[in-house]
Amino acid sequence: MPEPAPSGEPAAPASGEPSAPAPTPYEVLGGTETFQRLVTRFYAGVAQDEVLRPMYPEADLGPAAERLRLFLEQYWGGPSTYSEQRGHPRLRLRHAPFAIDGDARDRWLRHMRDAVDSLDLPPRHHAVLWDYLERAAHAMVNRDAPTAGWRGGA
Repeated sequence: MPEPAPSGEPAAPASGEPSAPAPTPYEVLGGTETFQRLVTRFYAGVAQDEVLRPMYPEADLGPAAERLRLFLEQYWGGPSTYSEQRGHPRLRLRHAPFAIDGDARDRWLRHMRDAVDSLDLPPRHHAVLWDYLERAAHAMVNRDAPTAGWRGGA
C-alpha cells in the first residue's frame, strides 16, 4: 500500500497515475437500475395493501415511487437530485401527518423485503441495504398500537 502523501491523501501508485476513487454504495448496488426495480416492486405491493395505500393521496403512485427512488439513490451516494428538488429529506417530519403504527411498519417492511429479495443482490449487499431499510421503518413509527381493553380516562 502506498504511503500517504503529506496532504493525508494516499500517494499515487508507482505508475504515476492516480488511483480511481472507490465506488459508492450506489454504484456497487447497481445504480439507478437497481433502485428503479426496487421501488417498482415495492409500490406494486403497496398498491394492493389496504392499510398503506390510503396513506398516498395521489391516485397514481408514480410520483411517490420517483421520490423514494431519488431519496434512496442520494442516501446511497448517487445523484443529489432529491435534495435539489425537495430540500432536506426530514423523514420524520415528512411522515408525521400519517398514522404509522407497528402494523403499518410491518406491512411496509413486508413489501420492501419482497422488493429487496427480488433484486438478487450478493448477500453482503442485501444485508446492508436491508439493515438500513429496517432501521428507517422503525424510526418512522409515530403512533402506539392501541392497548386492548384500554378505555382512557382515570
